[in-house]
Amino acid sequence: MKKYFYITSFTFLGFLFQLLLHAGIEIFYISLLTNNFGTYSLGLSWDAWYMIHHIGTVVFLILGIALGFWQGRYWWQKLYAERGRA
Repeated sequence: MKKYFYITSFTFLGFLFQLLLHAGIEIFYISLLTNNFGTYSLGLSWDAWYMIHHIGTVVFLILGIALGFWQGRYWWQKLYAERGRA
């Protein structure tokens, strides 16, 4: 039971980390777009940037949860499973 809680906690931590990372990137780039859209828009419209936002949200969500799950399993193995064998 402890292992599942540990891995679930790391998965949640990955979810939280992706939220912070996504927000930081969006705050930075949206400020660039609102200040000088012609220079930083890369020739895309606001509708296209809105679509990029939605796709980025899904990608960051999947990567954050997957990274958290992977790290939970990795560190559980390193900290608890290998220590029991030594």
